[in-house]
Amino acid sequence: MVDYHAANNQPSAGGVQTYMEQENDWDRDLLLDPAWEKQQRKTFTAWCNSHLRKAGTQIENIEEDFRDGLKLMLLLEVISGERLAKPERGKMRVHKINNVNKALDFIASKGVKLVSIGAEEIVDGNAKMTLGMIWTIILRFAIQDISVEETSAKEGLLLWCQRKTAPYKNVNVQNFHISWKDGLAFNALIHRHRPDLIDYDSLRKDDPVHNLNNAFEVAEKHLDIPKMLDAEDIVNTARPDEKAIMTYVSSFYHAFSGAQKKVKDSPSPLATVLQILAVNQENEQMMEDYEKLASELLEWIRRTIPWLENRTQEKTVNEMQAKQEDFRDYRCVHKPPKVQEKCQLEISFNTLQTKLRLSNRPAFMPSEGRMVSDINGAWHTLEGAEKGYEEWILSEIRRLERLEHLAEKFHQKAAIHQSWTDGKEAMLTQKDYETSTLSEVKALLRKHEAFESDLAAHQDRVEQIAAIAQELNELDYYDSASVNACCQKICDQWDVLGALTQSRKESLERTEKQLESIDELYLEYAKRAAPFNNWMEGAMEDLQDMFIVHNIEEIQGLITAHEQFKSTLSEANKEREAIQAIQAEVQKIAQSNGIKLSGGNPYTTITPESIDSKWEKAMAMVPQRDAALQEELNKQNSNDSLRATFATQANTVGAYIQAKMEEIGRISIEMNGTLEDQLTSLKDYQKNIMSYMPEINKLEGYHQLIQEALIFDNQYTAYTMEHLRVGWEQLLTTIARTINEVENQILTRDAKGISQEQLYEYRASFNHFDKDHSGALMAEEFKACLISLGYDVENDKQGDGEFARIMGIVDPNGSGAVTFQAFIDFMSRETTDTDTADQVIASFKILAGDKNFITAEELRRELPPDQAEYCIARMAPYTGPDGAPGALDYMSFSTALYGESDL
Repeated sequence: MVDYHAANNQPSAGGVQTYMEQENDWDRDLLLDPAWEKQQRKTFTAWCNSHLRKAGTQIENIEEDFRDGLKLMLLLEVISGERLAKPERGKMRVHKINNVNKALDFIASKGVKLVSIGAEEIVDGNAKMTLGMIWTIILRFAIQDISVEETSAKEGLLLWCQRKTAPYKNVNVQNFHISWKDGLAFNALIHRHRPDLIDYDSLRKDDPVHNLNNAFEVAEKHLDIPKMLDAEDIVNTARPDEKAIMTYVSSFYHAFSGAQKKVKDSPSPLATVLQILAVNQENEQMMEDYEKLASELLEWIRRTIPWLENRTQEKTVNEMQAKQEDFRDYRCVHKPPKVQEKCQLEISFNTLQTKLRLSNRPAFMPSEGRMVSDINGAWHTLEGAEKGYEEWILSEIRRLERLEHLAEKFHQKAAIHQSWTDGKEAMLTQKDYETSTLSEVKALLRKHEAFESDLAAHQDRVEQIAAIAQELNELDYYDSASVNACCQKICDQWDVLGALTQSRKESLERTEKQLESIDELYLEYAKRAAPFNNWMEGAMEDLQDMFIVHNIEEIQGLITAHEQFKSTLSEANKEREAIQAIQAEVQKIAQSNGIKLSGGNPYTTITPESIDSKWEKAMAMVPQRDAALQEELNKQNSNDSLRATFATQANTVGAYIQAKMEEIGRISIEMNGTLEDQLTSLKDYQKNIMSYMPEINKLEGYHQLIQEALIFDNQYTAYTMEHLRVGWEQLLTTIARTINEVENQILTRDAKGISQEQLYEYRASFNHFDKDHSGALMAEEFKACLISLGYDVENDKQGDGEFARIMGIVDPNGSGAVTFQAFIDFMSRETTDTDTADQVIASFKILAGDKNFITAEELRRELPPDQAEYCIARMAPYTGPDGAPGALDYMSFSTALYGESDL
């Protein structure tokens, strides 16, 4: 076995050897903790593979795959960037030992102390020695060079972690074991550098498995840091392995502390400070305006939704129509300004983000609940409540109309029934048969039989009254109590009439045996007159019956039924004449036989005069019914005309909106001239579209007439008013967004100093390769575009070389598509300079006379008054050892604007 203790006699740079001696305690570990060994195996394997994959290979088993020394040497070449001695390709044990020794010699040449690690143990697959060797490599090449404030290695890495996670609640990094168990520290590191990847406030300290998995998955997907540990292994271990955690955390350090940018030459320090302060003041004002407008709009939505969700029922149609009028007022007067405010809010937000991006500032994050997505969500809820409220109002109006119609019908039938029942109880309880002659008794009996026939005929009316009352109860009629009382009274009275009728019949039948035959003619008259009289009463009820229809087909059905009724009048008149002929025959017989008739027909109260009177009334009602049906037919024809008028206008407006949506899509791709010309053209186009507003208002007027006429369907058009309103709002929003995009391009051009010719070239190149006019270039299209602009990326494969670098800039989220704005941002970044944190610090350092701090007096002397006070209010007190009284920390001010500085 080769002993590498001799390597310790070689001099080492700085304090590297001292640190490595402190950290490398493998020769003192008798046995590895099983849980720690599992964590080290997974972490060290993932770490090795993160480098080996650059050479197109990987390992599966850490103690097996390094035994021949080949992949071990390859790993050292990848991480060091240096060439090792040529490996031996033989498969004998001696070849493997020689290869491992070459790797160990290289490690020792870097000033690393190898304690009790020999080539034979590695070749034999000794897990402890193999893990110890990999840890030594990780210390030397991944951790040793970490330095923060003159600390190094482990202390430097720990201090870096503490500084980065200091602002986060529930995070207190004191070590590399239990401080990382709940997963919050990993998430805090990612959020500090990439807040767009982590929703830190949603994480809970009591859910460590979720926190760890979230951090590991985000790091692997977006930061190219492979998953080196399992969340369950960390959580279920009392103290996670320190070396595994350090290895994992070092990957985060290298991912976030990459190549540092150099400070570019700036013009005048004073000019740089003044420019940056002016931009920052303007941005803060725009942020305040956005927050104020968003709060006011959300508050209006919050107050409006409960009103739209109120479903308090009213008692009458007039009261519901008043609610409908309030809703129309809301739709036409109160909502349109809020639609404009919502559109303006989105435009302001996009403009602000563009300005922040162009000036290298962090993106604006509105306060909680005031994001554009929050406002869109609240607006969607508002529109859902609005649609439901309108449907509920129309449904309630129809329901109340139905109730009022039923109530009117109930009272009409109840009044007719009450009129019929008047005096019936007195008639049925009289004892006239006790003193009557035989013929009079027989007449009374026949009269009673006619009454029973009449009573049976009225049974249907009583059942109809009860059925209507039941329906009113089921439909929750507001005056159901009085309806029920009236119905109960009628039913009780009907039961009494039935009992009295039966009792009188029994009394008359007891004396019938004493009576002789009766006048059959009177009896026949009574039997035929009663149903005919009842038919006439029913006909008059039908002729007076109210009706509600909603279309031409329904009214034509009623007209057809009425015509059928009129066709039966001839036969009815023959029956009337036949009944009158019976009465005439009675008079003829009486006269021929010298009989004196006293009073009227003993079997019925229906006289020939009453029959003629009712017949004349019924005949008078027929033309009245004709007129009413014709009037309703005219109304339905008018409604159908309204439908056609609305449909014509709706189809025209719908086609206009569709055409303009397609036209604005083409305009956004084919715009020519200067950006100002394009902006003027777009605004003229917007004015042209707004000039179409009278047509929309005309359509709203037709729609209001249709609603007032209670028209609920329209077979002439597939468009609804709601559909067209949404289309119109989308058209206005689209043109406004297109105008905003051109304004943002002007901002980009002015901020970056891009010439109009360059913009023409960029737009022409972009449009040329955007074959499908989608407004975005796929990766291969973008590569072709870059080649046309002179970039040498023709032989690059996706994911390699210069093209991969550019794609990482223009498509940081890896969507595979490059928008024109991202393309312009990239080209402007390639051709122009922007202010950076280092420029600001360097400028303030010159103003401060090369000191690490600046005083309020110096700021007031060098800067205009308002910008001097702006800086003083935002600079923290300087706490360095060489500070003077009242000294201010200008580096903290730059950090607040740009994040971490390079200086």
